[in-house]
This record gives sequence, structure tokens and C-alpha cells, in this order.
Amino acid sequence: MFWDFHVGNPEGIHELLHLFSDRGTPQSVRFLNSYSGHTYKFTKEDGSFKYIKIHIKTQQGIKNFTREEATKIAGENPDYMIQDMFEAIERGDYPKWNVYVQVMDPSEAVNFRWNIFDMTKVWPHKDFPLRQIGQMTLNRNPGNYFADIEQAAFSPSTMVPGFAGSADPVLQARLFAYPEAARYRLGVNYQMLPTNAAKVQVYCPFERDGKMRFDSNYGGDPNYVNSSLQPTKFYPEMKGISPKSISLHTEHEKWVGEVITYTSHITDDDFVQPAALWEVIGRDSGHQDRTIGNIAASLKGVESAKLRNDVYALFSRVDQDLGKRLQKATEAAIKS
Repeated sequence: MFWDFHVGNPEGIHELLHLFSDRGTPQSVRFLNSYSGHTYKFTKEDGSFKYIKIHIKTQQGIKNFTREEATKIAGENPDYMIQDMFEAIERGDYPKWNVYVQVMDPSEAVNFRWNIFDMTKVWPHKDFPLRQIGQMTLNRNPGNYFADIEQAAFSPSTMVPGFAGSADPVLQARLFAYPEAARYRLGVNYQMLPTNAAKVQVYCPFERDGKMRFDSNYGGDPNYVNSSLQPTKFYPEMKGISPKSISLHTEHEKWVGEVITYTSHITDDDFVQPAALWEVIGRDSGHQDRTIGNIAASLKGVESAKLRNDVYALFSRVDQDLGKRLQKATEAAIKS
């Protein structure tokens, strides 16, 4: 089913190469980079914005397991990743990451080669260079695992002012689905739990009431937001919310989203970025061979010769030599 799915959805080939390369088996979260597949926005109070993608790069360097090492570790200690992070923080070896963004003006999005809301595409660094905006450090372990971790609720809809979602259709689904799952799992006021609560209070009177509400619940303020809303005696330090500053969709996004987002026709252009990644993998001695070996180890379990041939054809669209080498390695593994 795994390979049948990807043959039918070839736009995911870029991520498949990540998954089956050395990058798919990191030695630790500490040695791992992170990226926002989604496109977000930096916004201003006047409603203007820039599109952004986020990159979080480890200061510890990149380290990966081979497939054999990862399989061994998974069998010996399924909690290896958690233990490694916990022990590093416990001994004061706090892992750090640099945080960068790529920035794109809305005017550039319309004529960009790829749809900027397409999660299967990246923005070339030469066109949109990384700009460092901060650093992330993990310097404390959970005090109580249930309270701090099991009750944690992460969602891309949890944003600070100046940060917003875009018309990315998968992101739009997650903006709704993630908090909906948290409300079901933890209760409607899950964001009041200490592990989820904002460190700086935000004036949001339309998020109120419900079971287990234990604060002043915005007192007698109206439960809606408009341009004339002002701070009250209950929250004198708060400012009113500008509808323009929290608007998720602009006329530009409405046009871009409705006109070019919902397309699924696959062309050779969809294989340009995977081909570039394959070249990058080739710069590291033996990395291409390991990647092919990883794919073959999975693909050899596919009994259908037709489906295997379809997979070879899929990878051949990335690189002809890749497809041939994969076929040779897989069929040899089957015979052995």
C-alpha cells in the first residue's frame, strides 16, 4: 500500500528522497534541522504582509544513523530519542538551533515558478536567502511528564501577533483540525493549562466560557471584536484587536489561492527539485548507495512486479541512473 500510494501521488517524491536518505534516520533530535513545509505570513497592523518559510538549523551539526544502526537502536531502546535529549539537557549540554526565515513579497508570489502554497516545493535559497531572526535553546526538562508533555497541545493556529497563516490549503485544514483534536482530548479550555498558556496574556474575548474556566473570564466585556473595542477595567493593560491585523486572507491570497492552489496535474517540473536533492546527496561519499539500499530494503517486499516497475519508473523521472540502480538493487535483493 505504501508504494502504491506514492506511485499514485508522485508529487511526494521529494520527501521520499529525504525519508530514505541518511536524513531519514537522525542520531538525535539534537542533530536535526527543521523546516516549515507550510507558507506563513509576517503581518503588520495595517494589514500588509510578507510570505515566509521557517528554517530551524541545529548548532550541534548534522549526524545520522545508517539503516542498520537505526534498526538496532529501535529494537534495543525505543525511547532512545527521548533519553538522549533528556540526558543532554540534564548535564547542561543545552541543544540550540538558529532560527531563519525566507521572505517573499506578495508581488513575487504570482510569477514565482512554483505555487508558493505547494508543500512539495521549496524556495531556492539563491532567490530567497535565509535571514536569521533568533535562536532556540532547550534548557529545561519536564518536571512532571503528564502535566508538561501529555497535556501539551501544539497547533499552527497558536500564533503571536504579527504572525499569520496563508492560503496554503493543507495549513488551513490544520489550523482547524489540530485545536479541534486538542479540545476533544484535553477539554475546551486546554489553552489555560500551564503547559499551553501564553506567557504574555492576550486579549481575546471571543474565546471564553466552557467547562473548567477558572479565571475572571473577561468579566463583562462583549464577546466579539470590532474596531471600536477598547480595554476595560478587567484588562486595562490590553489593547483592542484590529480586525485588519488578524485577517487571514487578503484579496491577493483569495486570487492566488482560488486560481492556482487546487491543481494536481503532474509535469516534469515537479521532478526538478527532487533531482537537485539527488545531486546534493551525491556529494557525500556513499550516500546515494545507502539511499538506494534503504529504498530497496523496503521495495523488495512488494510482490507485484508491475508495482515495482512503476516505482522504478517514478524514481527514473528524478534521475535515469537512480531508477536503473534501484531496479538492480531491488531485484537482486529479491533473488537473494
